[in-house]
Amino acid sequence: MSSTMSEAEADIDPRFLADWSGLQGGRPREVLRPTSTAEVSAILQRCHAQGQRVTIQGGMTGVSGGAVPDAGDVVINLERMNRIESLDELEGLMQVQAGATLQSVQEAATAAGWHFAVDLGARGSCQMGGNASTNAGGIRVLRFGTMRDQVLGVEAVLADGTIVESLGRLIKNSTGLEARQLFVGTEGTLGVITRLTLRLHPPMGEPQAAWVSASRFEHLPALLRRLRQRLGSSLCAFEFMSGDFVALASQLSGTARPLADSPWHVLVEVAGEAHASVSDLSEALQASLADAVEAEEIEDAAIATSLAQHEAFWRLREAIPEVLTRLKPAGTYDVGLPWRETGPYVQEVDTALRSALPAARHLFLGHLGDNNLHLICGPLDDAQHAACDRIVYEALRGRSGTVSAEHGVGRLKKEVLSITRGESELALTRRIKMALDPAGILNAGRVLD
Repeated sequence: MSSTMSEAEADIDPRFLADWSGLQGGRPREVLRPTSTAEVSAILQRCHAQGQRVTIQGGMTGVSGGAVPDAGDVVINLERMNRIESLDELEGLMQVQAGATLQSVQEAATAAGWHFAVDLGARGSCQMGGNASTNAGGIRVLRFGTMRDQVLGVEAVLADGTIVESLGRLIKNSTGLEARQLFVGTEGTLGVITRLTLRLHPPMGEPQAAWVSASRFEHLPALLRRLRQRLGSSLCAFEFMSGDFVALASQLSGTARPLADSPWHVLVEVAGEAHASVSDLSEALQASLADAVEAEEIEDAAIATSLAQHEAFWRLREAIPEVLTRLKPAGTYDVGLPWRETGPYVQEVDTALRSALPAARHLFLGHLGDNNLHLICGPLDDAQHAACDRIVYEALRGRSGTVSAEHGVGRLKKEVLSITRGESELALTRRIKMALDPAGILNAGRVLD
């Protein structure tokens, strides 16, 4: 392998050894940074012939340990495959290499008069291949869907080096299995995504934001239903936060709370199309919230009247890094449940955590519209972390939920995957894995292994 592609074991940069999960792995045999699909194919051919295990890396922003190598692995890091190869301004399509960052894709789309819908806090570092392989979500899934909904085609390399080119660009295609469905969301266990065809959207109009307070979590699904029925696809975000989270976020970020303290808060954002009437949308939002107050679904609401106020609302919601720093070492969870189950789940888990771990703080937040609930619990020692895991995951049984709504399974959640996925589903996944990677060299130890 050429010196421009490889780092010998003694020279490996520490940034290739850990992702944002904090999981400590082993030292890889070498780190390879290819610049083309052909180079990825050559690496995998060699590794397949040698039975050499491979760890695939993107921007290293995952929190489930999926990019953390084992000792002796060959690491394939895709950061050099970062080109935006083409952009169809007529149809709103973009073809990119897997290492292109989310921010570069967003900026290129905007410059061409389009909008790329997925948005994450790690936009400057996370890469499109990693976003696709974990089916990343973000803050606007309610309106646009997950990463899976933005990918029209992929090119991927199988464990033996075979290149599968399925860079489709059609929204409708009824000609059998689509290769993208094998690779999007399977975390690099079936193949290495090297290029993607992305779907773009018309730009959004000026967003409007509101901050809402509620006395009971059970009122939030009713509010969400009301807003969806009244505002339709203009509803972009419905971000709920516990009062404890908002209080700590306010303290750490230096941002004033928009409303008085309350058990629950929601950040609502709406946006029409670029040329839609902002005043009409604002009036519809105000009327919907006024009706919700009258129906006693919420206690109060404040609508942002300036860009600075809008940004302050989001500053509170996105103060998670500061919160994690204050509560470290913390347990972080990314579960999903149907609306009807979320309130009872929160009550059960909160009660159990307060009883079992009274010295820790337990903060809830998430994206109710796409069934996603996050929990931050800390500080915790190892034994407390294990106890927290048991409470959080066991309470999902029988609730038609998921142990991971948007962060993937990686290494950290594979032991609890069976709580929310049936044995027939897991058996099917194993059969597909065996067919495509019989030697088990791709991202071993993740998801199922």
